[in-house]
Amino acid sequence: MADTLSDDEVDDRAPDGWSRDGEAIVRTYGFDEYLDGVDFANDVAELADEEVHHPEITIRFDEVEVQLTSHEEGGVTEQDVEMAEQFNDQY
Repeated sequence: MADTLSDDEVDDRAPDGWSRDGEAIVRTYGFDEYLDGVDFANDVAELADEEVHHPEITIRFDEVEVQLTSHEEGGVTEQDVEMAEQFNDQY
């Protein structure tokens, strides 16, 4: 079981564009075209499935919101931060 990060650790370690939202970190990615957002969400889903760590993904017309948390641990862990970094690399 992974340890959750403290609020200060989350603030210090969250990648660019990510912020704390309760017991999760969240980022909204903007897109010019709807299908570009869908493609991005699919890429995120494939990476998440490989890592067996599944975010909440919300697709809207011109944006995709990705929310990461470790439910079993009750908050943000190192795995969430690492996945956020990988998602940033996708976009």
